[in-house]
Amino acid sequence: MRERSGDGSAGDADYGAIGSGYTEYRRPDARIAAAVAAALGGCRTVVNVGAGAGAYESGSFRVTAVEPSAAMRAQRPAALPPAVDAVAEDLPFADDAFDGAMTTFSAHQWSDLAGGLREMRRVARGPVVVLTCDPALVRDFWLYEYAPLVLDAEARRYPGVAEITDLLGGRASVTPVPVPADCTDGFNEAYFARPERILDPGARRACSAWSFVAPEVRQRYADHLRRDLASGAWDERHGALRDRPAYHGSLVLVRAVPAP
Repeated sequence: MRERSGDGSAGDADYGAIGSGYTEYRRPDARIAAAVAAALGGCRTVVNVGAGAGAYESGSFRVTAVEPSAAMRAQRPAALPPAVDAVAEDLPFADDAFDGAMTTFSAHQWSDLAGGLREMRRVARGPVVVLTCDPALVRDFWLYEYAPLVLDAEARRYPGVAEITDLLGGRASVTPVPVPADCTDGFNEAYFARPERILDPGARRACSAWSFVAPEVRQRYADHLRRDLASGAWDERHGALRDRPAYHGSLVLVRAVPAP
């Protein structure tokens, strides 16, 4: 298993370095939250693995959060219970301890995907829900024209959807999740209609894939986008996106329940 970073991060991104201000840019979007909650419908107790600062923890469930990064645990709102300091691959709970299990924007950062999903299946009696991005679709986003190495990093890190469903077993479904034009959760595709937001260094820092690119390359990518926005070149190619209510991109919700 990958060793933890200085703040306890156990994934491939160091949230001690990039996690400051995360909650300012990565606020859970109510429409995406509704899709996650619906997938967990009927559950009373849920474990949230790789919980970060508490995004998508519905008040409809009694949630137990698991988060290895001290920087992220410290950003959890006071209204939420403290997160357990543990990793996905070694959950400190008994078999069938929860009605369901969830993870959002986290599975791609685990050092052992199979181990983490196996643990989620072990501790959940019912559905295991994974909000993730389909790596086969990541490069279809217009940002690939400006920041190819960033989206290459995303596509490389996200596990294939078929791999997730195979590892979870049981009866699985995969549902595309549309990204609203005013999405409050600032992952890259959330800015499909608001490209100016990507010029904000804080917004880029809140998307972990940018941390896998050298600082001078990140700046060059931002400068390229800034020039095309100023000249109108971006709008000539992609301006119609500004009027779209939602973007159907790589975001998907995987749900698996035990076979009868």
